[in-house]
Amino acid sequence: MSYKIGLVGKPSVGKSTFFNAATMGDVPEGAYPFTTIDPSLGEAYVRVDCAAPDFDETCEPNTGYCRDDKRFVPVKLVDVAGLIPGAHEGKGLGNQFLTDLNEADVLVHVVDFSGETDMEGEPTEGHDPRDDIDFLEAELDQWYLGILEKGIERFETRHMAETELEVELAEQMSAFGTNKDEIKQVILSLGLELDPETWDDADELELAREIRKRTKPMVVAANKMDTPEARANYEEITSDPDYDHLTIVPCSAHAEKALKTAEENGVVEYTPGASDFEITGDVSDEQAAGLEQIREFVSEFDGSGVQRALEAALFEELDAVAVFPGSANGNWTNGPFPDCFVLPANATAEDFAYHLHSDIGDGFLHAIDCRTDRQIGADTELETGDVVEVISTNQ
Repeated sequence: MSYKIGLVGKPSVGKSTFFNAATMGDVPEGAYPFTTIDPSLGEAYVRVDCAAPDFDETCEPNTGYCRDDKRFVPVKLVDVAGLIPGAHEGKGLGNQFLTDLNEADVLVHVVDFSGETDMEGEPTEGHDPRDDIDFLEAELDQWYLGILEKGIERFETRHMAETELEVELAEQMSAFGTNKDEIKQVILSLGLELDPETWDDADELELAREIRKRTKPMVVAANKMDTPEARANYEEITSDPDYDHLTIVPCSAHAEKALKTAEENGVVEYTPGASDFEITGDVSDEQAAGLEQIREFVSEFDGSGVQRALEAALFEELDAVAVFPGSANGNWTNGPFPDCFVLPANATAEDFAYHLHSDIGDGFLHAIDCRTDRQIGADTELETGDVVEVISTNQ
């Protein structure tokens, strides 16, 4: 599990319910601020089409599982402590939140689209979810800005000829996984000079925001979409051009948790993320009515949205790829298609070899595309669904 998805949002929006629905964990849930104090780490899954049927095989996963020809690949999911305005100044659990958040590769921001919680996570009516989206982005921008300003100050206190601006800023912001080339590219893309003395406060904030967008991409999980208020807000917000930069996924964490719990109890047959399910056990009239309401929701929105949000974060925001180790001759050591690995965007065959093991990467000779039986070189970029056998001197 090489990727970590951070689950963020203000208190009492259903974030812990989302976490439990995705991981089937037992994080406390409640409609009050700071239900989550310490971050909870769990195993969630993202779906990819299983490659085994294309080879007339039945996979035998080492990790995750396969159902209905969908391979469920494990990823790390962390439920970060609740956020309130002023976190970048240390308010609430702000410092802890930001520290935990920085370990995540991509964020899923759970927002109560019903408008039933205010900025502090207290019950209310008619709250605009856009305020929640804006406040989280603003908090993160201010966090980035504070660190950026320290880098600018360091650059300006030194003799400027001794170092390049992008080198100084990249060193200051290295915890965000950026580098000098990316910093320089962002500065120039905004039409700024490589001289902070020519920048004003707005320029610095814009630069901090752009670096944040690139290093902490985000998906919005529009939660509680099984309410009419949330649907109305969703239609309005997704039509607002100010939010075109965000992927917004309609979601009901409650529905996903209810279906998974029902399946555990033998009441339904349900594949996570599916748009339908089958009632297989005895249910009361009240339970049947509740399940039919959930069925209407998942049918209309092509699932509960929990799986979709996680997959959008990984495969759309990060452009990650899921690759299967293969066997060109069909001789499997531990059963067919035991593994599926999620790799960064633009990962090559040689990157895949190193992901399998550093020794395999060191001894890389070539790889075989098992779908075409063609030999591929070290710099061949891989795509989701590829089945690759690595040929190495160290196997």
